[in-house]
Amino acid sequence: MKKLPETEFDVMSAIWESTPPVTTTQIMEKIGKERGWAVPALITMLNRLNEKGFIYSEKKGKMRYYYPLIKYNEYLEFITKEFMSKYFDDSFARFFSTYYDLRMVSDETLDAFVRWVKERRSEFRRYKSEK
Repeated sequence: MKKLPETEFDVMSAIWESTPPVTTTQIMEKIGKERGWAVPALITMLNRLNEKGFIYSEKKGKMRYYYPLIKYNEYLEFITKEFMSKYFDDSFARFFSTYYDLRMVSDETLDAFVRWVKERRSEFRRYKSEK
């Protein structure tokens, strides 16, 4: 799997947000018009996504239907791993430190993060004790 260009990611997002199968018309209604895309440009992007293995298409009569082959969560996992590896040497502490330094994280966000860490630690300890 490879990282998608922004426009192809937008097309995939429209497909993921819809109930398959999805038609070109549905995608145009969802995102194409607001971005000023012509139908041939969208079809080119759909063909690229098909070649990359992100979608499958089938023609029934005059209509072409598109189905996602990669789930949103699968892509999110891939892109997150790539991002963390490339920019933070797979260190969540380095990521969060940078995020905190740049964004001035609120107390509310920090509290939610601390709760999340405690929950994960508790789950991990339960998992280890069961083995």
